[in-house]
Amino acid sequence: MEATDYACFRAMFQRQNRVQAMLGAAAGPADERAISGKPRKDRPMAFSFWRSRGDEPPILVPAIGLELSVRLPPTTNRGAMTVIETVNAPGYGPPRHRHPETELFRVMEGRYLYEIDGRRFFADAGDLVSVPGGASHGFVNVTDRPARQLIMILPGLDAERFFTELGEIMQHGVPDRARLNEFGRRWNMEFLGPPVNAGDGPTEP
Repeated sequence: MEATDYACFRAMFQRQNRVQAMLGAAAGPADERAISGKPRKDRPMAFSFWRSRGDEPPILVPAIGLELSVRLPPTTNRGAMTVIETVNAPGYGPPRHRHPETELFRVMEGRYLYEIDGRRFFADAGDLVSVPGGASHGFVNVTDRPARQLIMILPGLDAERFFTELGEIMQHGVPDRARLNEFGRRWNMEFLGPPVNAGDGPTEP
């Protein structure tokens, strides 16, 4: 990843730490971490060392114009989060869907039209979009070049396995909704319809 990518990830991680500290404070003074901001001596940090190389081959799902790299697997942090980097081909995006995990999308290159629970808006390079768990969502690359995002998934999931299996069922194109949801049930995910249409345009600035 580039320096700007790491800066983005670091900022998001710092925000998560502040949220965790606030949640700990709500639990009462017995949680030393909530008071001092430091991990308790008897509780090791959840994150272990990990290095993701930029030249690692991505997972390819051509049917939806997707190239994906897992930058931080959940095995490095006791399932707290997963970080992935995606490249979307022009005019492509995933089918509309929803799942329990919250996602934070940082647009690194290009422009997307997002739809979250019926609200459509553009997201440009530098923008960050938060999709709460359970929200219906989708997006499409509205430029004539590949667009790129860095995505944090909370809590984490086995993205390598998920997208590898997704690529297998999409080997001959995007299957119908029933077949997608047969696959999605194994991952507690519901596919709701076709991808966002770039021609629909935004409903808000």
